[in-house]
Amino acid sequence: MTGTGEVVHIGGYTAEAGGRAEGIVVARRDPATGALTPLGTAAVTPSPSFLVRHPGLPVLYAVNELAEGRLSAFRVAPDGDLAPLGVLPTGGAEPCHLAVAPDGRHVFVANYGGGSVAVFPVDAEGVPGERTDLVRHEGRGADPERQEKAHCHMVSPDPGDGPLLAVDLGTDSVYRYDLDVASGRLVPRAPRLRTPAGTGPRHLARHPDGRRAWLVGELDATVTAYDLTTEGLHQRVRVDASGRTGHVQPSEVAVGPDGRFLYVGNRGVGTVSVFALDGAAPELVAEVDTGGGWPRHFALAGEHLYVADERADLIGVFRVDPGSGVPERVGEPVPVASPTCVLV
Repeated sequence: MTGTGEVVHIGGYTAEAGGRAEGIVVARRDPATGALTPLGTAAVTPSPSFLVRHPGLPVLYAVNELAEGRLSAFRVAPDGDLAPLGVLPTGGAEPCHLAVAPDGRHVFVANYGGGSVAVFPVDAEGVPGERTDLVRHEGRGADPERQEKAHCHMVSPDPGDGPLLAVDLGTDSVYRYDLDVASGRLVPRAPRLRTPAGTGPRHLARHPDGRRAWLVGELDATVTAYDLTTEGLHQRVRVDASGRTGHVQPSEVAVGPDGRFLYVGNRGVGTVSVFALDGAAPELVAEVDTGGGWPRHFALAGEHLYVADERADLIGVFRVDPGSGVPERVGEPVPVASPTCVLV
């Protein structure tokens, strides 16, 4: 694979999860225009639904969202090609999210079906070793279909020395854990945050200042603002994720690099909401159609926003106005089969 520009990797659902992807797609991004050019499948692997990179090494990690979940690691070549480094069981079903510790020494995995958090040590070459911990959440929520048991949906390490946050849709909770680096085990830190019943928390986004965070409720279509302190997460205000009528099922949430705007993907209505963060409450300033009805994930890169629509088989490309924070479509959507994650 050849070309100039920045390497982008795209995860997706393969036939094992009812999707049409073949594995991890590699693409080139033009930082000036935002143009995204898929170059082919860099790694054939089952349902790599979420991807992350090591903070200091050319290594990519993927969760394989299967009934018997897996963590896959790949060496990344300069052109974006992927060479397998290893595959390990996650200890739970349907892992849907993962993150690398800021120091690059551990990988954390959220097992959605298993309702658990797995911990893997990482060696000096970025290769993950055998799992050192598996913490299972217990309980259920108000929704008998979606919250019949624990469903861990996201793991969020603190950029500093604060606790790991684990967002659990099934138990309406955000758990806090300290990592014992020597043993690779998680130590619960009280108190755990309990959201209002039926929220179904999915993902959270931290502000660059380290003092604030926003949590999206997949089941009640809300965005809740929190203060982050050493004592825990303290709710400030709660707003609707979308101003549209109809089914709204929030997916990804992210803060812009300058900390002025919050972005929320809304499946069902097929939008990205833009909230200004300069007031006491997030203020909805725009809601942009994404070109498909199921924007599962998006990524901000430079002046551009890339939206993965899982069911429409496309990546939407937008330029974000630096003043207003509002995305505007650039060119035509890029065809990609069953995309679930854009890693820029």
